[in-house]
Amino acid sequence: MFISNAYAQAAAPAASTESGLLGMLPLVLMFVVLYFVMIRPQMKRQKEHKAMIEAIAKGDEVVTAGGILGKVSKLGDNFIHIEVANGVELQLQRSAITQVLPKGSVKAA
Repeated sequence: MFISNAYAQAAAPAASTESGLLGMLPLVLMFVVLYFVMIRPQMKRQKEHKAMIEAIAKGDEVVTAGGILGKVSKLGDNFIHIEVANGVELQLQRSAITQVLPKGSVKAA
């Protein structure tokens, strides 16, 4: 005989919804861990920095992103003037301020 016999194979069981949920569980857990380890602390730091920038007043001693120390001499909506030496003022964006120092940290030269 030239034609072989064909035998039917049993159908595979249908995928249950339980296995689908268990397959997505690691992905969901990764996003939860990512949120608590990276996203939430970053949002907290941004909120603290914004509050610090808004609370800056004339006479505060600050450090800029470039590492320049100075005393705030003028305030504007988007810009701050800091005095880095006698008669030397720099105009910076408010977001360039990274830290507010305790009073008396910057010595007058």
